[in-house]
Amino acid sequence: MYEFAVAPAVTQIRRRGVEITEVVSGHLAAELELEAGDRIIRVNGHLVRDYLDFRFQTGGETELTLDVIKQSGEEWEINVERGEGEDWGLSFEQIVPRQCANDCLFCFCKGNPPDARKSLFIRDEDIRLSFLYGNYTTLTSITEDEMRRIIEQRLTPQYVSVHATDIDVRAYLLSIDKKRADISAKMQRMMDAGIEIHAQVVLCPEINDGEILRRTIYDLAAEYPRIRSVAIVPLGLTRYNQDARLTPVTTEFCGRTIREVTLIQQDLRKRLGTNFAFLGDEIYLRAGRPIPSRKHYGDYPQIEDGVGMVRSFHEDFRRLWHRLEPRPSLHAASLNATILTATLFAPELEKIIDRLNHRFGTRLRVAAVENKYFGPDIVVAGLLTGSCILAARDQIKTESVIIPSVTLKTDEAVMLDGMTLDDLQQRLGLPVQAADFASFAELIGG
Repeated sequence: MYEFAVAPAVTQIRRRGVEITEVVSGHLAAELELEAGDRIIRVNGHLVRDYLDFRFQTGGETELTLDVIKQSGEEWEINVERGEGEDWGLSFEQIVPRQCANDCLFCFCKGNPPDARKSLFIRDEDIRLSFLYGNYTTLTSITEDEMRRIIEQRLTPQYVSVHATDIDVRAYLLSIDKKRADISAKMQRMMDAGIEIHAQVVLCPEINDGEILRRTIYDLAAEYPRIRSVAIVPLGLTRYNQDARLTPVTTEFCGRTIREVTLIQQDLRKRLGTNFAFLGDEIYLRAGRPIPSRKHYGDYPQIEDGVGMVRSFHEDFRRLWHRLEPRPSLHAASLNATILTATLFAPELEKIIDRLNHRFGTRLRVAAVENKYFGPDIVVAGLLTGSCILAARDQIKTESVIIPSVTLKTDEAVMLDGMTLDDLQQRLGLPVQAADFASFAELIGG
């Protein structure tokens, strides 16, 4: 039934040690005459591969020996007496991601246009980024060194893309052999060492849904609380990934999934005191179903995976409303802007903005932007591009534009299609502001 091809592991070759990118004056590193461009190779004889190693090796130590290669090539050995909690005043180069060795059917990288930025085709599979940012790893090609590092350096929690506990199904989804697909022993080893796990299922209709999904949830829930939660998010197919083995997500499929998972959640809530398995917001919105209550999500264990974001937005807005109601900002009445968002969230946002306009005199309107770049089945704001927004120009009837900050890179004002925020403003001929909820609330509050 299942066929697969084995993809070779891909790794990055890089220089020894970790490069310093900034030294803040007045702090310990400046006193030691460290400079941007220097590389720290060892701490107390232990090799340093990245800034996580440096943080771990220096964490509880007050007497340290640093082996450093200066930017000039000169080698220094620095003996340091560091006060408890003393700040190094250092910034380091970013971690170079370890790349994925799978060839998942549903991998979003396959859905990029051929002319997309090269960085969008990088498929990371890195336990460090899982710990730091909640990136998911499949653990299929994790090395013994990486496993020891997770345990030794307490890189917890780890976020694991399980997709199915049925090994045949998992091997098929990841396009690997069944031996590599079975990560049960690896997960067990991490859990036995006290590493907390959050799991993910990318739900692919007719492959890992229905009974396979039910078994996956219960298999993972058997390890609660060592496995804290599982996020179930829908497959996203772009116009560029039309693999015949994949079935598009439909309204009917989402409705059926909600019914099936709700029964499981009710059972687990009685047994574990938590829903444990959480559906992505997209599933509820596609089905036309209400987003669950605040209580449903607990401490929002997987909000960065789009699980509970809409509920959190509603809660944030409710608090903003109560803050503004006694004393609305004079600035609010002068706001005249179009808020652009993706088609999925636009109806929810429009209800909120209509209330805001009616109560506080703002002149805000919401426009739903179809994704022209990836295709109409991609309906989330984070995947909108500059070309999508330009195509929606005739919907803008106001003096300025607000776009979701998730459309931009976290470290640079550039969108997925390479268009910068400045370029977008110039081409629209209007001021454009990227905002998350906090900056939007500040804008409203004046």
